[in-house]
Amino acid sequence: MNPQTLIQRYNAGETEFSGINLSGTDLHGADLIGIDLSHSDLHSATLIFAYLSRARLTQSNLTGARLSGANLNQASMTGANLHNADLHGASLQGADLRSADITLATLLDANLIEADLRGTDLSGSNLTGACLRGANLREEKRIYSSTLAGAILCNVDLQAANLKGADLPKVNMSGANLREVNFRNADLRGANLSGADLSGAFLTEANLTGANLDSAILKGARMERVLLTEARMSEVNLEGALLIDAKMSRVQLEKGNLKRSRLNRTDLSRANLRNADLSEAELIETYCARTNMTGVNLSAANLVRAELSTAILTWVEWKGATMPDGSEYRA
Repeated sequence: MNPQTLIQRYNAGETEFSGINLSGTDLHGADLIGIDLSHSDLHSATLIFAYLSRARLTQSNLTGARLSGANLNQASMTGANLHNADLHGASLQGADLRSADITLATLLDANLIEADLRGTDLSGSNLTGACLRGANLREEKRIYSSTLAGAILCNVDLQAANLKGADLPKVNMSGANLREVNFRNADLRGANLSGADLSGAFLTEANLTGANLDSAILKGARMERVLLTEARMSEVNLEGALLIDAKMSRVQLEKGNLKRSRLNRTDLSRANLRNADLSEAELIETYCARTNMTGVNLSAANLVRAELSTAILTWVEWKGATMPDGSEYRA
């Protein structure tokens, strides 16, 4: 069907066009609100600035389609193929993208507020500057596990998004707004979270092995049993964070702010905490074998039963600290 015929029939009141072939057609700026194009072939079609809000695009082929600036708010796109599609600046607020293939797609500055992305494959997609506030990427069942391996999410807004159990290895979320995001059990190995705001985030049992968290904000974050082995966390803000039973061997925490954090039973062996602030922190039974604690501020910290026998403790501030044997430090 040619685009002129489609538009004429749509303007006459027809909305059901399921299964049609529109591959390579030019529908630039077309007003197709509420149209049914499910199971249709739209690969390489031009839909720049098209109005497709509440459209039905279920299992449609949009491979390589040009959708920059398009309005797809509340569109139904479950199972759609958007591989290598251009969605730069598109609005997909409240869109249903469950199990869609968005691999290698361009989503720069896209609006994905409250979009349903369960089971969506975003591997290699570019979401720089996109807004995913309140988006749902929750792993409810295995078929709904979200894949964003290697995705570019620099400066995105994901505040309060649910990424429980998501597959995020080597994802780039530098500078992102990740406040209150649920990352429980998420795979973030090798991820770039430098400069990201993770205040109040839920990272319990997440895997952040080898991740870059330099200058990230993790105030009040819940990180019980988190894996942070060999992670980079220089100048990180972990004030008031909960890191009980965390695995932080060989982590780089130079100049980190860990005031009032709780690191009970945490493994900090061979970690670098040079010039970090751990004042008023809890380090009960914390393992610090060969840990570099040069210049660390441990004033008013609780170190009961902590293992410090092989730690480097040069120029440490001990004022008011409770020592491993339970006594208060005295100069």
